[in-house]
Amino acid sequence: MLRALASLFFYARFFHRFSRVGLRRRQRRWQAYSTRLDGQTWLVTGASGGIGAAIAIEAHARGARVLAAARNPDKLAELVLAAGGSERMQPLQVDFSSVSDTRRLVQALTASDERIDVLVNNVGLLLDRFERTLEGHETSFVTNLLSHFVLTEGLHADGRFTDGAAVINMSSGGMYGAPLRLSGMAASSARQHDGMAAYAMHKRAQVELTWAWNARWLGQPRVYVMHPGWVDTPGVRTALPWFRASLRRFLRSADEAADTALWLGSTRPPIAADGGIWLDRERDPAHAFAMTRKTTADAAQLHAFLIGQVESSSSARFEGAVP
Repeated sequence: MLRALASLFFYARFFHRFSRVGLRRRQRRWQAYSTRLDGQTWLVTGASGGIGAAIAIEAHARGARVLAAARNPDKLAELVLAAGGSERMQPLQVDFSSVSDTRRLVQALTASDERIDVLVNNVGLLLDRFERTLEGHETSFVTNLLSHFVLTEGLHADGRFTDGAAVINMSSGGMYGAPLRLSGMAASSARQHDGMAAYAMHKRAQVELTWAWNARWLGQPRVYVMHPGWVDTPGVRTALPWFRASLRRFLRSADEAADTALWLGSTRPPIAADGGIWLDRERDPAHAFAMTRKTTADAAQLHAFLIGQVESSSSARFEGAVP
């Protein structure tokens, strides 16, 4: 009952920003920009459907070579067909719920001497039920956060980013309901797991990790964090059917949700000292409630925590992270 009331308050609080209503209002302030991406290489995770597929298709349409990374080979094949069978749409089969498979992707990209202009860390899911991977981690934690960390750190350590490159982390408006807490982020049992709370914590952690990377890497690459608003995606239909049923006519399309990622990857605005999170080409505050500022961890501790989680998947030291 309390969660239902809290959800109702949350949706009422953010309706005019996160729905299609908010998008239409902000679109009035948009200015034209150069959309061509010829000669660039974009790596998009979770590219086989939803927002990831929309980003991949549009980046390809604008002239980019797109490395489309996802788990399902059939959906990746459909994506290539949607791009007209173009050689500039290259499917990469990888399981982002696996640390080892994500590391394999980094190694493969390094071995083939790939150079990345834009990385979009888009893959994510909300799991109400508890699932443990073969490496011993809760599945949504690896998919939503740990794989992003492994991929981005690994590409950076191997010098895979071009000069002036950008990393775009796809967060969620749900992060406004969670502070940064290391406990509860990676449950070890069904008793500890709360899917919706964990998802919000993962998305809050993406914001903090963005700031940590910008502090460490000093803009090479520039790292942005955004959220797409409320979007009618296959994931929402599966995980939040009641939410979709109530607000369907106000939800954004995947193409509309992809716009800010494409804009950030094209224009690469300066990194703001006070952080923030991007929505509809504008930078919003990272906190909407005082309670989310009350945390027991900071970005540096999150970074160290994630290194420990990676190393717990293997006996080898994680070489992607700089001490």
